[in-house]
Amino acid sequence: QGQLVESGGGLVQAGGSLRLSCAASGRIFSSYAMGWFRQAPGKERDFVAAVSWGSGSTSYADSVKDRFTISRDNAKNTVYLQMNSLKPEDTAIYYCAAKVGTSKSRQEARYDYWGQGTQVTVSS
Repeated sequence: QGQLVESGGGLVQAGGSLRLSCAASGRIFSSYAMGWFRQAPGKERDFVAAVSWGSGSTSYADSVKDRFTISRDNAKNTVYLQMNSLKPEDTAIYYCAAKVGTSKSRQEARYDYWGQGTQVTVSS
């Protein structure tokens, strides 16, 4: 068993930056791939970014590529999402997720553990 706890969300103006953190506890993190997803009001939850265990290779949704950066600190059991040049359309609840196995995935169904989410609101 384990737990994921997100933090760092908030209200920011368009063009601003935020850094989300996701702290893992219990058995989660070592040898797990990690991902970030988001859900805007009235929409389905979508893939944002993922990072593998080991090589630390990353993958991004086209909508956030070159603006967002996912990283992980294995010593701290924490994964981060640095979000720059934020746009109003980035407004959503952001969820951290952990996937058993080292390979990253864009598919929500492949993830085994989820955090409670953190709200990000970007004003125009």
